[in-house]
Amino acid sequence: MDMFQIVSEDRIKKAYKDGEFENLPGLGKPMQLEDLSAIPEDLRMAYKLLKNAGYTQEESHLRQELMTIEDLIKKTDDISEKENLHRKLNEKLIRFNQIMSKKGVKTNSSIFKNYELKVQNKLK
Repeated sequence: MDMFQIVSEDRIKKAYKDGEFENLPGLGKPMQLEDLSAIPEDLRMAYKLLKNAGYTQEESHLRQELMTIEDLIKKTDDISEKENLHRKLNEKLIRFNQIMSKKGVKTNSSIFKNYELKVQNKLK
């Protein structure tokens, strides 16, 4: 055994004797394990890091949809189709910014703020 392992073991034994492991939250209850079987094994650690950082699947999905819609807008020549795509893009942006504001992330876009206020006023 190396020195760090010996010191760690001694500290754990001392903490156990001093009763520091008593009355811990969840004592005597089964652990809540997350089912990650649907996620490839080599991506599980990255998934856990992103999840613990507050990055959700819904946010990821919305980002992907936003990029797809923006690409479609650039490539289409049909005016009515562009209007529909802009409408969809604005709806997705509103949803995305709602998710981000719930997390406490501020959006710096004054254009979005003005548009959001107009939409909210129309809905009232």
